[in-house]
Amino acid sequence: MATQALGFSVTLNDLSNRFGSKSQPISQKVRVFTLRCSAGKRERPWKTSDARLVLADGSIWNAKSFGASGTQVGEVVFNTSLTGYQEILTDPSYAGQFVLMTNPHIGNTGINFDDEESTRCFLAGLVIRSLSISTSNWRCVETLADYLAERNIMGIYDVDTRAITRRLRQDGSLVGVLSTDNSKTDEELLQMSHSWDIVGIDLISGVSCKSPHEWVDKTKQDWEFSSKVPAENFHVVAYDFGIKHNILRRLASYGCKITVVPSTWPASDTLKLKPDGVLFSNGPGDPSAVPYAVETVKNILGKVPVFGICMGHQLLGQALGGKTFKMKFGHHGGNHPVRNLRTGNVEISAQNHNYAVDPATLPEGVEVTHINLNDGSCAGLATHRTMSLQYHPEASPGPHDSDYAFREFVELMKREKDNNKREPQLSAVSAWNA
Repeated sequence: MATQALGFSVTLNDLSNRFGSKSQPISQKVRVFTLRCSAGKRERPWKTSDARLVLADGSIWNAKSFGASGTQVGEVVFNTSLTGYQEILTDPSYAGQFVLMTNPHIGNTGINFDDEESTRCFLAGLVIRSLSISTSNWRCVETLADYLAERNIMGIYDVDTRAITRRLRQDGSLVGVLSTDNSKTDEELLQMSHSWDIVGIDLISGVSCKSPHEWVDKTKQDWEFSSKVPAENFHVVAYDFGIKHNILRRLASYGCKITVVPSTWPASDTLKLKPDGVLFSNGPGDPSAVPYAVETVKNILGKVPVFGICMGHQLLGQALGGKTFKMKFGHHGGNHPVRNLRTGNVEISAQNHNYAVDPATLPEGVEVTHINLNDGSCAGLATHRTMSLQYHPEASPGPHDSDYAFREFVELMKREKDNNKREPQLSAVSAWNA
């Protein structure tokens, strides 16, 4: 680093004339000062832009990186939740996607391990406006940046998330590429975004468990809000298409014994377990890309009570004869109003999906029970032994408006069990009368 010395002298005659007085003149002395200046490149005390988000429409967004480094491709979606970024990070339904948070300030509560919805992070990356420089929460055990770095998840901040959100709302979800690699040109990253598509990809198989297992954990007593726990226990087989832990906790809190099975588990093996009900869980991606799952649902429908959530709802829609379609930018957030058409009540729901069931394609006898009040899309279905919701009743985005769905599923299983008990008695009476 080069250093230059600048020497100069100052006489105080002028200072005496300007600041002194006739009675007390300033001493006539000459003083020499030496000023040393350093010239050279030094690191700035703040982080500079070192990452790019290149969208498939050709727009390039410079940003600052945190978490992992590298290059990653994914579909960019925006989430309007004000809180719950850790639940979002660990929601398997975000596999293959960059999640852009519309709430500008992220990371202020840090990370705790009680709020995780799965065993690891599945999203492709996180895009935020402002990364909190400090954490303030009594449960915090580490920072968001450290958490993502340990799990090899890329994140960027200091990017105009409002402008990107408006672009996604106008043009629809876009494939993008996140990169901290300066050796890759913008054109190369743009080509990567054009050569990848989330449509038609089976993302479920990458997030599902590999073997059956039992689940026993309930909602912790400190967080339990429902006192209506049935006295009777029911055995539920839960298909793991990317299931969130809180779905399992809520079922267990309602007295269910739960067996979790992989997405490819045969329907015949499920029925051999003689469950009281079957749950088809949430999961990522395109329901049309997993025809094996649709066949599983078809083979179980009508044999036991069924409850579908999110992806499970879409698979039920297809199994019942309906069709699904990709939405413009989907529903992602904890503030979506839904109307229960049976009761007229409006629920504030948490949602995360890019696909929906087309109610116009459903056959006669399938009831649409809920609608999203933002766009009128189908948010719930029901038949004699089937119920489903497009949103997440376990998420509790502030209120607990939708938790009743688990109670209704338990009641559905109870009615079925009671009917099965009465049928042999009715058969015996009929035989006696004959």
